Amino acid sequence: MPARGFTFGRTEEFTHPDSVRASITEFFSTLIFVFAGEGSVLALGKMYGSTTTAASGLVAVAVAHALALFVAVAIGLNVSGGHVNPAITFGALVGGRISLLRSVLYWVSQLLGAIVASLLLRLTTDGMRPVGFTVASGVGEWHALVLEIVMTFGLMYTVYATTIDPKRGNLGTIAPLAIGFIVGANILAGGPFDGASMNPARAFGPALVGWRWNHHWIYWVGPFVGAGLAGLIYEFVLIPAEIPRTHQPLAPEDY
Repeated sequence: MPARGFTFGRTEEFTHPDSVRASITEFFSTLIFVFAGEGSVLALGKMYGSTTTAASGLVAVAVAHALALFVAVAIGLNVSGGHVNPAITFGALVGGRISLLRSVLYWVSQLLGAIVASLLLRLTTDGMRPVGFTVASGVGEWHALVLEIVMTFGLMYTVYATTIDPKRGNLGTIAPLAIGFIVGANILAGGPFDGASMNPARAFGPALVGWRWNHHWIYWVGPFVGAGLAGLIYEFVLIPAEIPRTHQPLAPEDY
């Protein structure tokens, strides 16, 4: 059984057909998610002028993100693992479930997907600037950082339990639904405070296209720390050492 933990991978992974297919899948899955998620925010702004003046706006945004992520994870699960999030990829990396080289491919694909989605939204809405994320008035940066860590920890923990854990059994069939639900629930809990990103790509695409960078570092550091902690705890505490990993780097004969 291979040792559990960080793996660098082989340079051939950059050009292997499986890696290419997985990267393309991550691009389109992230594009679909960000387009629908950020699009719901712009749509509410178009109709009512604000998404924060009523609880119904928060619920609408949470539902849109939950549904979009459910679809995005479902269409990518059997090809790339359905990460749709650089922080999720990082959590899988520190748990030894994906190599560093393939992680880089995923990160590039996810960020490009988010950027293209934001560009398409700006085009199709006749120039509306993506809103992205920022810390609400009266909320401290460190409070928002801890909030992002906690919410992303819950998301990564859910991903591990439903898609990575070798003991998941039939639970894997509802993985996309469970992942969408936890993101929707976290938006209801954290949305009024910092927008509840939990996803650096979801934050980066709109920030770049809309050129809104206030407190942007929070939406990278928080999710990466939260996902990394969840990946380490679930992998090395909750999964018995004698159970082999199921998401291993490509075997030598595959190159």
